[in-house]
Amino acid sequence: MEYNSDEHEVLPDMPVSPSGHYFNSSVLSLCIVAVLEFEVPIDDSLAMTLLRDVFLPINPRFSSIMVEDKKGVKKWKKVEVKLEDHINVPTIPTGMSLEFYDDYFNDYLSKVSLDRLPQNKPLWEVHLLKYPTSNAAGNIVFKLHHALGDGYSLMGALLSCLQRADNPSLPLTFPSRESSRRRDERNNGIFWRSGHMFFGVGNTISDFGSTFIKSNFIKDGRTPIRSGEDGVEFRPSIITTLIFSLDRIKQIKAKLGVVSI
Repeated sequence: MEYNSDEHEVLPDMPVSPSGHYFNSSVLSLCIVAVLEFEVPIDDSLAMTLLRDVFLPINPRFSSIMVEDKKGVKKWKKVEVKLEDHINVPTIPTGMSLEFYDDYFNDYLSKVSLDRLPQNKPLWEVHLLKYPTSNAAGNIVFKLHHALGDGYSLMGALLSCLQRADNPSLPLTFPSRESSRRRDERNNGIFWRSGHMFFGVGNTISDFGSTFIKSNFIKDGRTPIRSGEDGVEFRPSIITTLIFSLDRIKQIKAKLGVVSI
């Protein structure tokens, strides 16, 4: 079903942001793929209810499509969401080895990452993979178009759908370093804050200069991540998973000498 701005009312208070224009065009379509791993088998009987009552109310863009008004300006148009059109449950052979399911999972993610989201329905979809892998008893894959928001806001939206195992009535929380940060700032005083500000300004100038030089005068060298070959964007993508424990993250942070912001 095609939506035309001449036939459907466009909400004037929901313009598409410049980044939304950039991430969703005829030459570029950028999405975020997030995977939730489960320690127990997935029960998809509650999927419809959770998406309708918890996920959709988080952001009006989750139930809107991108359309153009008579002047050619793109805006978000509220539509009726058919959840069954957004949920995918692949059927695969049962009783296979974990190695088989691991390979299937990686190939499935690669395919999902390359498929373009249709423009005639809200720009997201959910995939329920109800089979075990080496890392989980089941996986839920969220594919969210980058035009819906940046990575930080979209991850916050997904995490807000979760509940605490010890007390589902309480919101999901993570350890915070805000209290210790404030205590450190009080102990160090104005000199620490001034030095931190100049350090940040210096990093910004350095990053801008480096980006300007590389984008205009110097080409990036070849690395295991950058092949430097023409047409690489049209080749199939491969998903590789690396798992880091929190202790390992702390070791990397200490080794690099970086601070949390």
